[in-house]
Amino acid sequence: MAWAVVVSVLVMAVLSLLRVNVIIAILAAGLTAGLMNGETLKDSLDLLIAGMGDQASVALSYILLGAFAVAISYSGITSLLVGYLLRVLKDKRTLIVFVIAFVASLSQNVIPVHIAFIPILIPPLLNLFDQMKLDRRAVAAALTFGLKAPYVMIPVGFGYIFHQTIQSSMETNGIDLTIGTIAQSLLIPGSGMIVGLIIAVLVTYRKPRDLMQTQTGEQTPDLDSVLDRRFNTKHFLTLVAIVVTLVIQAVWANLILAALAGLILMFVFRIVPYVKGDKVVNDGIGMMGFIAFVLLVAAGYANVLTETESVSALVEISSDYLGDNQALIAFILLLVGLVVTMGIGSSFATIPIIAALFVPICVAAGFSPMATATLIGTAGALGDAGSPASDSTLGPTSGLNADGKHNHIWDTCVPTFLHFNIPLFIFGWAASLLL
Repeated sequence: MAWAVVVSVLVMAVLSLLRVNVIIAILAAGLTAGLMNGETLKDSLDLLIAGMGDQASVALSYILLGAFAVAISYSGITSLLVGYLLRVLKDKRTLIVFVIAFVASLSQNVIPVHIAFIPILIPPLLNLFDQMKLDRRAVAAALTFGLKAPYVMIPVGFGYIFHQTIQSSMETNGIDLTIGTIAQSLLIPGSGMIVGLIIAVLVTYRKPRDLMQTQTGEQTPDLDSVLDRRFNTKHFLTLVAIVVTLVIQAVWANLILAALAGLILMFVFRIVPYVKGDKVVNDGIGMMGFIAFVLLVAAGYANVLTETESVSALVEISSDYLGDNQALIAFILLLVGLVVTMGIGSSFATIPIIAALFVPICVAAGFSPMATATLIGTAGALGDAGSPASDSTLGPTSGLNADGKHNHIWDTCVPTFLHFNIPLFIFGWAASLLL
């Protein structure tokens, strides 16, 4: 039944937007799709559970990389880098924002700490931001850019998980592409985010902004603690562990093995005390485990749509109404991706769902495999910036609101939605028609 797809996606989006737990929302959507196709509640649940194994390796990669990220944060290597750059750029307001964007970009690929660096890095700088009358919305845009653009364009670290998820989801639905080809297909959409960052920093939020003083009782860390960091043996050994992780990933294309090796080295080198092993793993699961479980349940939902042939029925109806108008089809698919990802709050978890929807429709409409990958990757990335429930917005707010002067919705979500989703949509739509 074609309408099962539409109704189930609406159920998931509405529940997510109403702040129902995302896992519950996806489960409800999967059961709705199964019931509307004549399956019993038990059979629908069996189909959903059967599909969860498709993303098991990705979910494990996420958890191990999360633990590795927590271990890296113990070394303070990110603060060391920022401290050095700030000594050079302390009085240059615009350059500081671009430096923060650069450092944040490293957190997804080169030094894969994800959002773990933000509570360490940003609070000590808040007093400096206020003295310089720097608009914190520009910093929020810089942080979200760094948390998002690298994994969209570069298949290393968390970017490898994103591209691998696209690859496996497309393969499940009948299209085989290499990760390198998928990365090429997302260069144009990712470039849109670069344009958005430049506009945010140099145009929209360039003017000084004097925040009102508020008494919150929160004390921000001292900036000197960041500026006084010096390179030591622990930082060198951390770099060794990171390099080993990158080499293993590049040679064997196995992120689980790479993250595990890096994590083990962090303990062997005593960068993280052995007695803190449980805490590191638990913190890693706390930071990444939820998204990993969302990935598993999302894969199960996609399996329900595939096995009940809901998508094929939707493709037939879509072909009747839209014909082969690729421009219109791409526009509608990206809108669907925006709504779904805004609701779920995770690009990674959205991919298995939208791949099950997009691949048959794109094949029927004559899109090339690269164009299909572009639409899936762009639709998955859309909505991550701007979603109140996304790590890409929650992370920046956690650091910028340490003194109670930064609003999550108006100072993080709205600016990042406007400056990243709009160009990402336009560039992704154009790329799908050119590739």
